[in-house]
Amino acid sequence: MKMLFANARLIDPEQGTDAPGWLLVEDGAILATGAGGDVPAADARVDCGGKCLAPGIVDIGVKVCEPGERHKESYRSAGMAAAAGGVTTMVTRPDTVPAVDTPETLEFATRRANEAAPVNVLQMAALTKGREGREMTEIGFLLDAGAVAFTDCDKVVGDTKVLTRALSYARSLGALVVGHPQDPGLSSGAAATSGKFASLRGLPAVTAMAERMGIDRDIALIEMTGVRYHADQITTARALPALARAKANGFDITAGTSIHHLTLNELDVADYRTFFKVKPPLRSEEDRQAVVEAVREGLIDTISSMHTPQDEESKRLPFEEAASGAVGLDTLLPAAMRLYHEGDLELPVLFKALALNPAKRLGLECGRLSAGAPADLVLFDPDRPFVLDREKLLSKSKNTPFDGARMQGRVLATYVGGKPVYEAA
Repeated sequence: MKMLFANARLIDPEQGTDAPGWLLVEDGAILATGAGGDVPAADARVDCGGKCLAPGIVDIGVKVCEPGERHKESYRSAGMAAAAGGVTTMVTRPDTVPAVDTPETLEFATRRANEAAPVNVLQMAALTKGREGREMTEIGFLLDAGAVAFTDCDKVVGDTKVLTRALSYARSLGALVVGHPQDPGLSSGAAATSGKFASLRGLPAVTAMAERMGIDRDIALIEMTGVRYHADQITTARALPALARAKANGFDITAGTSIHHLTLNELDVADYRTFFKVKPPLRSEEDRQAVVEAVREGLIDTISSMHTPQDEESKRLPFEEAASGAVGLDTLLPAAMRLYHEGDLELPVLFKALALNPAKRLGLECGRLSAGAPADLVLFDPDRPFVLDREKLLSKSKNTPFDGARMQGRVLATYVGGKPVYEAA
């Protein structure tokens, strides 16, 4: 069966183009695209109405709270939220209860995802057992069970000898390691970024240099071991020169950042609003602008939601005691549209970071509009305004910093393998 998406505004991050055209899908894959001229015949037709058609988002770093904390998020609720946000592939974190650190736990999570989620789900596994930084996991067995990368998430391995062994073993197997660039001593207990704002609010803070020190250490270990490495979140200007040098030296390193650090800054915390407490903490406006520029230049490769569900009891606490994290699957695309409407990033550049680059880093065929690629697509209106109501989010947890915010950009439909998994009412 052939399906034609006609009258579309095609956002092609691979070619760097934003132009009117059509896209033809057959058997779950993209068959061809074109601009005007003779539109091919098809068994079914979707009139895009001049709206944007782009590759579905590949979101690295999603937390789904199965097993152990299903009340915060399940594969079913996360999958529905992802589909509503234009995310067609979730790459999940292993910081669950218990951690995903054995083939058995990984196989359980994979089975649950396949049963419940309407979108593609890929699993990351822990780098060390229990994410405790003392003994590396069975990386080879976990690779065989389907792990696409290895990370201890925000629990930075402090023992450099343990980390070196784990990176060397991962290198021998060609495994990708995802690091969290922070100095664990400096960042411990921090709720804000050091500066005048944190001092005025009396919040325990961490210097931006903690990220610089973390990435410097990791780069040294990359040089020593030759491991494939991805930094999950680069959020400060001070870390960018080190990243640029590592790339210039030919190291196998990529880096990401979160949509919250691209669109919010430390002042948004205002009167101790705990939905704005994320890890690492929100940075200064100067840091935010530097990171946006790094995405535009391609120094930072990927943008993700860093979706971290927390229940009300975890957030309705004094700021320094509240849990870190914000949900972001539902809001990733509309938040990214802020960068487009402010003139910071063009749509092909945005979708290069949202879809193409994460897919390439993980060796996936999605994230592009070329013939033969999976028909994982998002149809969206970049201009449609709305006020976000957190109670309407499809995530089980509602801890979004964008509650009540005026936003612009709505997902109209999401397709996985050419089949609709979400259609706006």
